[in-house]
Amino acid sequence: MPGTNLTRDEAQTRASLISVESYTVDLDLSAPIDAGDTFASTTTLRFSCTDPGATTFADLVDATVHEITLNGTPLDPATAYADSRITLSGLAAENELVVKADCTYSHSGEGLHRFVDPVDDRVYLYSQFEVPDARRVFTTFEQPDLKSVFTFNVTAPSSWVVVSNAPTPQPEDLGNGNSVWNFPETKRMSTYITAIVAGEYHAVFDTYEGKFGTIPLGHYCRQSLVEFLDRDELVKLTRQSFEFFEEQFDFPYPFEKYDQLYVPEYNMGAMENAGCVTLRDEYLPRSRQPRSFYEFRTSVITHEMAHMWFGDLVTMKWWDDLWLNESFAEWACYWCEAEATDFTDAWTGFANARKQTGYRADQLPSTHPIAADNHDLEAVEVNFDMITYAKGASVLKQLVAWVGLEPFVAGIRQYFKDHAYGNSEFSDLLSALEKSSGRELKTWATEWLQTAGVNTLAPSFELDADGAFTSLQVKQTAHPDWPTLRRHRLGIGFYNKVDGKLVREDYLEVDVEGESTDITQAVGRRQPDLLLLNDQDLAYAKIRLDERSLATVTDGLSSLEDSLARALCWGAAWDMTRDAEMAASDFVRLVLANIGTETDAWGVSRIPTYAAQSVNSLSAPANRAALSDQWEEGLRSLLASAEPASDHQLTFARSYAAAAHNTSALDDLEALLDGSLTFDGLAVDQDLRWVLIGALARAGRFDEEQIAAELAQDNTISGQENAAAARAARPDADAKAAAFKAAMLDGSTPNETQRSIALAFGQHGQDAILLPFVEQYLTAAESAWSTLGAHKASVAMEAMFPRELASAELVERMDAWLESSDANPGAKRYVLEGRADVERYLAAQERDAR
Repeated sequence: MPGTNLTRDEAQTRASLISVESYTVDLDLSAPIDAGDTFASTTTLRFSCTDPGATTFADLVDATVHEITLNGTPLDPATAYADSRITLSGLAAENELVVKADCTYSHSGEGLHRFVDPVDDRVYLYSQFEVPDARRVFTTFEQPDLKSVFTFNVTAPSSWVVVSNAPTPQPEDLGNGNSVWNFPETKRMSTYITAIVAGEYHAVFDTYEGKFGTIPLGHYCRQSLVEFLDRDELVKLTRQSFEFFEEQFDFPYPFEKYDQLYVPEYNMGAMENAGCVTLRDEYLPRSRQPRSFYEFRTSVITHEMAHMWFGDLVTMKWWDDLWLNESFAEWACYWCEAEATDFTDAWTGFANARKQTGYRADQLPSTHPIAADNHDLEAVEVNFDMITYAKGASVLKQLVAWVGLEPFVAGIRQYFKDHAYGNSEFSDLLSALEKSSGRELKTWATEWLQTAGVNTLAPSFELDADGAFTSLQVKQTAHPDWPTLRRHRLGIGFYNKVDGKLVREDYLEVDVEGESTDITQAVGRRQPDLLLLNDQDLAYAKIRLDERSLATVTDGLSSLEDSLARALCWGAAWDMTRDAEMAASDFVRLVLANIGTETDAWGVSRIPTYAAQSVNSLSAPANRAALSDQWEEGLRSLLASAEPASDHQLTFARSYAAAAHNTSALDDLEALLDGSLTFDGLAVDQDLRWVLIGALARAGRFDEEQIAAELAQDNTISGQENAAAARAARPDADAKAAAFKAAMLDGSTPNETQRSIALAFGQHGQDAILLPFVEQYLTAAESAWSTLGAHKASVAMEAMFPRELASAELVERMDAWLESSDANPGAKRYVLEGRADVERYLAAQERDAR
C-alpha cells in the first residue's frame, strides 16, 4: 500500500489526466483547546479530466472523513478513503469534489502546528506544508505541477489574527465570539506554498515603494516577543532585498503583499509560502547575539524572498528539481546580502560556515548528486539536505563565474518571463542560460549535477636554485567511490610577508580539469610564502596547503588581511585535519593562536566549534587530557583578553563553558552565574545563563532542583527547552533514561523540545552511562519513523548516534545492524552516516598519535 508516499510515476500519470481549476477550503479553528486536537476542514475541489470515465485519487492524511461527494454523488468514506487517499472513479470531463473531514493539529511542526505559549497561555497556529503536508490540513492533489488558485475561508475566535497567501480581509463577526475571514482568491500556485497562520499574533505594517509599485509589508510575532521585534531593521532588510531583486530579476513581485511571520517551535529556518513567509521566532532574540547571528538571519530573509520568483512564480514540475529551487535561493541570498545589505562580506561567512556543511555532507556515504533521482516522496525527504543547499549554491556560484554574471542574469530574467505562474524543469533554465551566455552547458551540468562527491585540489611544483617555479601543477583527486574529476574555474593567489602582513602580490585565474593541469603562467615566479588555491572561492573543491604555506598559516594566519583568503586557509586546515593529514593537536594550536584577531563574524563563531571537535573526537586518546586542558586554558585567556562587549568575548564565553571540565573552570562558571566573577562588557543574560547551566549540568554540578528553580524564573518556551537540554546532559542514568524516552520513543514530545534533548543527550566523558544506550538506540531505530514521524525521527537518529563512544567495536556493531535490519531507509542513512563519522574520528586519532 502506498500510504503517504507518492511516486513520480503516479504524479506524472495524475498530471496527464487532470487539470485543477480551483480549491475552496473552509477551516473551522474556533473549537476551544480542551475540545480535542482536531479542526474541521471542508474542501471543494474543481478539476477537469482529459479521459472521462477514468480513475484517480486525491490526498488527505490523518483525518476523520465525514462526507465525500463527487459530482453530486455521495461516496462512502469507509471504502473511498483508505491509506491516505480518496479514490475517485468514473470521472467526468468537469468535476467537483467536496470532502468534509476533521483534521489533526500537529505538535511536530508539520501540517497545522498548534502552540500554547507558557508565558500567557495564548494560542498560536501556523502551517508548514513542504514537502507533502498540505494534505494534513485540506484535501489536495499533492504534487507541485498541479497548480491552482485557492480560496480560504477561516473561522476562528474574533480576537485572533488570521493570515494567508492572499491579502487579509476584514473578518465578519458571527456573533458567538467567533468571526470568519473570507480571503480573496490567490494567484496560481502549488499546494506546498499555501499557508494559514492564525492566533493572537501581534502585527505591524509598512510598505515598500519600488520600481513596479507598492508592496504592503507585514511583520508578525507572538505577544510575548513584541519587545524583541526589531521592526526598523527587519523593514530595512526587506526593502533592500526587494529593491535588489526587482532590479536584478526585472520582473514585478508576483504576489499582492508580503507578510513575514515569526512562529514558535519551527523545524526549519523559514518557508517561502507565497506572500506569507514563516520564520522561526528564535530570529527575534531575547538576549545578545553575535553579528554572525544577524548575518545568518539576513540570509534567511533574502533566501525566502528570492523564492518568490524562483520556486513560487516558477515552480519545479517534480521534486527532482527541488535542488534547483533551494540552490538558486541559497546562491541568490548571499548575492543579495553582499550587494544590497550591510553584510558586504557575506561570501566570507558562506565560506567559513555554510559551505563547510556542503563539504561534510558530500563526503558522507549518503552523498548523492545535486540533481537527485527523487523517484518518490520518501526519496525527497532523504535527499533534502546540505547538498541541496550549500553544495548547490556553491556550484551555482561556480557556474556564474563560468558564464559571467551578466549573461547569467539575462538568462534567469528570460526564464521568469517564459514560465511565470507555471512549472518548469532544469532543462528549461539551462536552455535560457545557454542562449544568454553562448556557452554549451549540458556537459557542465552532467559532471556537476549528476555526479556525487567533492574533489581535492593540491599544488605540485618544482623550484630552481633561486626558489622560482620551474613547474606548477594543480593535481585533482576524488574519492574512489565517487571518482569524477571535474572542470573548475580556479583562482590562485601568491601571498608574501610584507612589513608583518601577508599580502597578495600576484593572482592567476585559470580553468583546471583532469588529474593534472599545468599552470604555465607561474613558471619563473618565486615561490610565495603562501600559495592559495581557489583564491576568491570560485570553485567547489577542497584545497591543500603545501608545507611552506601551512607553516606560514600556522605561524601567522592572523596577519593575512583579506577575510575571504583567511576563510579559505581556515577551511583548508580544517579539511586536512578531518582527513587525517594534519594532527588535531596542531589544528587546535592554530585556532588558539589566531582566532583572537579573526574579523569575520562567522569565522569567530564557527571556527571554535571545529577546534572543540578536534579536542573531543579527533585527538588521540593519549593526548586528549593534555589537549583538553590546553583548549580550556586557552579559551579562558582569550575570554579575559577579549574586547569588552565584543563578539569575540561572547563566543569565547560560550566556548569556555562548553570546554570547562577542570575544577577551576567549573568554579568560574558558577561564579559567572552568581555574579562573583565578571568580565567587563559581558552581560550574563538569560540565554548565557542557560549555556552556563547546561555546562554545569553536564559536569554533575547542577541538579534537578536547581534546574527547576531556574526554569521557574524563565517560564518561557525557550526556558522549557533549555531546561530539558540541561536535564538530558546530566551524568545520571535516570536522567539519561528519561531524556532517551522523551526524544526517541515519545511521539508527543514537542518538536523543538525533542530537538533540544536529542542534541544534549550525548556528552563526552560520560562513556559508562551512555554505553547501554547503544543497543536501545538501535532497537528504537527499527520503528522511529512510525513512532515519531519523519522529521522528529531524523532529528533523533542523527543527534543521538553514539559518536562519543567511537571505537572499532562500535563500527562492527553498526555494520551488523545495517546488515540485518529492515528499518526505514532514513534510519539506515543516519546510522551509516554516524558510522562514517566514527571511522573518520579513528583515522584522525591515529594521525594525532604520531
